[in-house]
Amino acid sequence: MKNALLRGLSLACALTLAGGAAASAASADKACGAGVWRTADGRAVSLWGTTSGKLRWRTMDGRSALITGTGAETRATRGWTGEPDPTPLALGDCAQGLTSFDGQPVERVELEIIETRFQGAGEALAGRLILPPGDGPAPILVEVHGSGDYSALDFNAMQHLDPAAGVGLFVYDKRGTGASTGTYTQDFAVLAADAAAAVREARRLAGNRAGRVGLRGLSQGGWVAPLAAAQAPVDFIIVGYGLAVSPLEENRAQTVLGVAEAGFDAEAQRKAGLLADAAGEVIASGFRSGFAELNALKRQWRREPWFPHAKGEFTGEIARYPEAALRLAGPKRDKGTPWRHDPLPPLRALDVPVLWILAGADRDAPPEATRALLSALQVEGEAITLAEFPDTDHGMAEFVQAPDGTRTNIRQAEGYYAMMSDFALGRSLEQGRYGRAAIAFPRAAP
Repeated sequence: MKNALLRGLSLACALTLAGGAAASAASADKACGAGVWRTADGRAVSLWGTTSGKLRWRTMDGRSALITGTGAETRATRGWTGEPDPTPLALGDCAQGLTSFDGQPVERVELEIIETRFQGAGEALAGRLILPPGDGPAPILVEVHGSGDYSALDFNAMQHLDPAAGVGLFVYDKRGTGASTGTYTQDFAVLAADAAAAVREARRLAGNRAGRVGLRGLSQGGWVAPLAAAQAPVDFIIVGYGLAVSPLEENRAQTVLGVAEAGFDAEAQRKAGLLADAAGEVIASGFRSGFAELNALKRQWRREPWFPHAKGEFTGEIARYPEAALRLAGPKRDKGTPWRHDPLPPLRALDVPVLWILAGADRDAPPEATRALLSALQVEGEAITLAEFPDTDHGMAEFVQAPDGTRTNIRQAEGYYAMMSDFALGRSLEQGRYGRAAIAFPRAAP
C-alpha cells in the first residue's frame, strides 16, 4: 500500500539537501473500443483503456492481456510480461470494439451507466453507477479504493466485469483526484465519510434496482470500509488484500520480509524490525520526535549487510536521510495517514457478513498477522469469511519471479473475481470452487 508521502519524500529530501510530477492520460473508460462483450459460450470479456493509451482485455477467470493492433493485425501480450498471449481475438473500429475472442463470435453487453456528482465530507465528488442489464434488483458494490492518487472513474477496470456478472458497481474519484474537488488525503476518517456518502448516493441512484448494497475495500480501502459502514449501513463488506493491523505494523512486516527474502537470519530480521519501529516513531510524530533512537540505530547498524534491504513502506527512506532534511521535508509531504490506526474496534463493531481475501505472498501487505487476527475474530463469533489465494502478490496477482527476486504479474488469481461476485450475490461460497483459494468460514452460532 504505497503511501503518497513516501512517493515524494525522496525528491523533497533531495531538493532540501541540494539547496512527483503527476502523469496524465486519456480517460480509459472512453478509450477507442472499450466495452464488455459475451462470447457464444457465455464468458464476459472486458476491454478497458490503460495509462499507455492501449486497451487491455480481462476475463472473469483473472486472465488479462495488453492489446496492440486491430482487425487481422490484432495481437496481445500476456498479463504484464510483454510475452505473446495465445488467445486469438479481433478488433473492429471504435464503434465495433471486440469482434471475436478465442475463436468465438461475441455480442456486446449493454450496461446501464449513470454519471453523478454528489457531496462528500465538504467536497464535490464525481461518481458513476454501472448496473447490469435488465430492470430488476441487483446487488451493488461501492468501491472503496486503495491509496492511489489517480482517477477511479478513468482507471478502475472492474466497471465492466462486475456488472456483466450481475453485480452493480459504484465508483467515484476520491477527493483531490480526477473530477472530484478537494485535496488528496489518506486520512481514514475523512475517506470513510466520503465512502459513506457514496453508499447513500448509490442507493439513491439505483432506486428500486438496489438489492443488497455492500462496500468493497481494496488495499488501503480495507481500513476505510469498516469505518464507513458505521456511518452508512450496508448489507455486507468485501476486503481484498487489506490488513487488520496498523499502517505502522504493515511497514514493520514489509521491512522484516525484505530482509528475510534477501537471505538474512533471524537476528538481522530482529534488527530490521527495531529499525522499522524507530522510523515509525519519527513518521507518526509528524517528523517532530523519535530521532534520537533512529539516529542511534543508524550509527550502529548502517554498515551491516542487511541494512540496505530494510526498505518497507518507509523504513528505508526514513533511514536514508539526515535528521535536518527529514524535519524540513517530511511534514510537507504528510497526507494525513493515521499511522497508529487500530482496525480491530471497527471490525468488532460490524454486524454484517464480511469476506476478507488475502494474497498469500503479498509483499506490500504481508498477511501473517492479519490472518491470525481474523482467525481469532472468527473464534469470537464474528461473521468473517477468510479466504487466501496462495502464491499471489498485492492485487491478488499471480506472478513469475526472476532470480534477483523481481516479480512480473501474469494474471489475477483464478476464482478471485468469481468469489467476490458470488458473495455480493448472496450465494454460498464453497471450498474448491475458486481456483486454489483456501476458505475458512465463520463459526456456526451455538
